[in-house]
Amino acid sequence: MKFTKMQGCGNDYVYVNGFVEKIAAEAKPDIVRRLSDRHFGIGGDGVIFINPSEIADFEMEMFNADGSRSQMCGNGIRCVAKYVYDYGLTDKTSLTIESFGAIKYIDLTVENGKVSLVKVNMGAPILNAKDVPVLSENEQVIDEEIEVEGKTYRMTCVSMGNPHAIVYMDDVKNLDIDKVGPYFENHKRFPERVNTEFVRVMDRNTVEMRVWERGTGETLACGTGCCAIAVSCILNGLTEDKVTVKVLGGELLCEWDREANLVYMTGPAVTVFDGEINV
Repeated sequence: MKFTKMQGCGNDYVYVNGFVEKIAAEAKPDIVRRLSDRHFGIGGDGVIFINPSEIADFEMEMFNADGSRSQMCGNGIRCVAKYVYDYGLTDKTSLTIESFGAIKYIDLTVENGKVSLVKVNMGAPILNAKDVPVLSENEQVIDEEIEVEGKTYRMTCVSMGNPHAIVYMDDVKNLDIDKVGPYFENHKRFPERVNTEFVRVMDRNTVEMRVWERGTGETLACGTGCCAIAVSCILNGLTEDKVTVKVLGGELLCEWDREANLVYMTGPAVTVFDGEINV
C-alpha cells in the first residue's frame, strides 16, 4: 500500500489515497494500529484515508492511533487539502471536505505550485453540554469545576466536531500530562471520552497549550483543540476574538467570528515523505 506521511504543527498522520488503495472497512482499525506504531510501523498520531465523497469534493476518514474513529481533525484536514492539490487530485484552491458527514470549507494559499498555508472554516462551535457531550447540570459548561483524582480543576467544554475540555493553569510546561491526561480522557463526565487542552494565557492575543487527545495521548498539536481554546478564551473574557495558539509543534491562528458564529483556523501543512508498505 502506498502512503504519504504529513504533519501540521507536528500533529502527524499517515495519509492513504482511498481512490487508489481499496481496504475493507473491517480491516482498517487493525491496519491503523500497525501503521501508527512508531517502533514497528510508520509512526503517527493516526491514519487518514482520503476518499471520494457524494456531498463534498473529498472525504476525510480519520482514525486515531488506537484504531478508533474520530469525527474531525483540524491539522489533518489541512493536510488533506494540501495532499489533494499537490498530488493533482484537484486544481481548486477553494475546496469542500467531508469528515464524519460534516462539510468543512477550505481556502488554499499556493506558492510555487505547492500549498503553503491552509485556512479552514471549522463551522459553529457546539456549546450545549449534552451535545459536546459532557455530563453537567448546566446547559453549558463554562468555567465549571471538575474533580480529577482528588484535585479540583476548572474547565470549559466545547465541541468542534469532537469533544474538548479546556483547563487553564499557570504552568503547562511542567505539567505531568502523561499522568493527568488519561484521567481526564476517561472521566465519567465524558460519555465519549474527551480531548483535554491545558492552557496558559500569555496575553490578550496569545496562549500556549499542551493537549492530551483521546485514543492517542499527547500530540504536538490539535487543530480542533486550538479552535475550542479560542472559543473558550473568548467566552471566559481572557482574549480578543483572534488568538494565536502556541502548540509544541508550532502555531495556529484561530478566530471566532461571533456575528456569523463561525470559527476559522489558519496554519501550515507539510509533506514529510512518501512510501510503500506491506499490509
